[in-house]
Amino acid sequence: MIHTIIRHKPTRLFIILAGVFIANALIAEIIGVKIFSLEKTLGLAPASIHLFGNELSVNLTAGVLLWPVIFIMTDIINEYYGMKGVRFLSYLTAGLIVFAFLVFYGAMQLTPADFFVTGKKGSGVPDMSKAYNSVLGQGGFIIIGSLTAFILGQLIDVFVFHKIKKATGEKSIWLRATGSTLVSQFIDSFVVLFIAFYIGTRVNQSADDFVWPFSLFIAVGVVNYIYKFIVALLLTPVIYLVHGWIEKYLGHEVAAEMKKAAMKN
Repeated sequence: MIHTIIRHKPTRLFIILAGVFIANALIAEIIGVKIFSLEKTLGLAPASIHLFGNELSVNLTAGVLLWPVIFIMTDIINEYYGMKGVRFLSYLTAGLIVFAFLVFYGAMQLTPADFFVTGKKGSGVPDMSKAYNSVLGQGGFIIIGSLTAFILGQLIDVFVFHKIKKATGEKSIWLRATGSTLVSQFIDSFVVLFIAFYIGTRVNQSADDFVWPFSLFIAVGVVNYIYKFIVALLLTPVIYLVHGWIEKYLGHEVAAEMKKAAMKN
């Protein structure tokens, strides 16, 4: 039975796409705690972007390294498995992310061995236990904001994707794939910042903590969205390459049947 399921190409393809989707989403959530300078990473001087009274450079979470892969997977799964396929994987992934952070929290409560705490002093880490907790122990509002933005973005993506496809048919893959990503990521960019930082810094405010003003929330959201906008456009050829590989793997007749069924679902 299992052998038959794995040999079934549409099922095997779904398993592959689901694995890539879930793995990248989980890893992106974990590494997203790091904020990096895009300009300095590229060996450039930090930009001076003036928006809404704020001077900003392009500082992004490390999660942006993997979210483009998730964008592509979302559109590919949507194309061949429909709204139900994307929704199923989105809810499953959100549940697994919650599970992962619960496990992280449990691991942080364990009493560290003495040699673990001091084991990296020579590398400039005086307390490995605190470093471990700092990396894995993301704030509650950051997790809530990230998960909310992820689910909302995915649902909006599949909705816009199918609206565009109904209007254009099988033509213009770039329009439905890139267009749905641009709309969903606009919402995603602002939702996560609003919950994680604009609200989060107010609820968890201490005397000396920085509280995000509304103008900064809008400005950072705009900068983040511009980055995602450019990446989405640059990834358009990749979407065609993946489509071509899948069509060849499944065969045109099977692929056509799956796409037709996906639209009905």
